[in-house]
Amino acid sequence: MNASNTLLLPGWQNSGPGHWQSLWEARHGYHRVEQHDWMRPLRGDWSARLEETVVDADGPVVLVAHSLGCVLTAWWAAHSANAHRVVGALLVAPGDVERPDLAAQIHGWAPIARQLLPFPAVLVGSRNDPYCSLERAEGLAQAWGARFVDYGERGHINAESGLGDWDEGHGWLMRLAPPA
Repeated sequence: MNASNTLLLPGWQNSGPGHWQSLWEARHGYHRVEQHDWMRPLRGDWSARLEETVVDADGPVVLVAHSLGCVLTAWWAAHSANAHRVVGALLVAPGDVERPDLAAQIHGWAPIARQLLPFPAVLVGSRNDPYCSLERAEGLAQAWGARFVDYGERGHINAESGLGDWDEGHGWLMRLAPPA
């Protein structure tokens, strides 16, 4: 798989320099899908940007989503005629945008699309994620047809989780992505 066809989909407020997505971008040359507004995410805008990026890719793509990026992946896959171009997705710590406190902060993202994804996926959830209960993450994995990984107590599986380059997560990605 061409490194530039591995698409990083950060969540709300983007992924900072210590986040495993940013470290993977620097280390492996993966491509971050840059959104127009990280602070006030609009589902339609974010979906259109992902659509453009997938269409512009020079071959099949792999998605690497964190938090709101997971919700974006499911929504986009439900509405895109180009979802067949995705060969796999690593979905990490989905944000539960149907929860009242998050829905109040991130408008317009509910309901979460709950159809089977048309590509293989692994969803990694944490037992103490402040933005999504383990049960809810497991339910999303089931709805999306994703293999579920209970990652223990790792918070939101972000920079604050102390994962560094997160080699274990990269291993799951490598099993999803076909070799170059």
